[in-house]
Amino acid sequence: VQLQASGGGLVQPGGSLRLSCTASGSPLVNNAIAWFRRAPGKEREGVLCSNNNQIYSYYADDVKGRFTISRDSAKNTVYLQMDNLKPEDTAVYFCASRSYLCSGQWSGYTRRGRGTLVTVSS
Repeated sequence: VQLQASGGGLVQPGGSLRLSCTASGSPLVNNAIAWFRRAPGKEREGVLCSNNNQIYSYYADDVKGRFTISRDSAKNTVYLQMDNLKPEDTAVYFCASRSYLCSGQWSGYTRRGRGTLVTVSS
């Protein structure tokens, strides 16, 4: 099973971007889907997660009210909608999945995809 994050790019502060995480090999239903990010010079951190009941867990307080997760089961894709982006959101963003419940640890996910770069700059 593969996960692939896409949709990154350059965006101005205050702008929006939607990242996609597409799975191949098995459906994402009943999976918790998490987004992580690694900013330049920093360690990877959890951002937020949606469990199998689509209940959120936020791991980065500064994204509350700005980032949301949605799912398209028909496309086996999960989206990270990022609004009101700030320069400090600049990072490589990764998606990961595991059965049912969320975890704030990257190592806790059984499927972990490659990242996509988001740059927030004027």
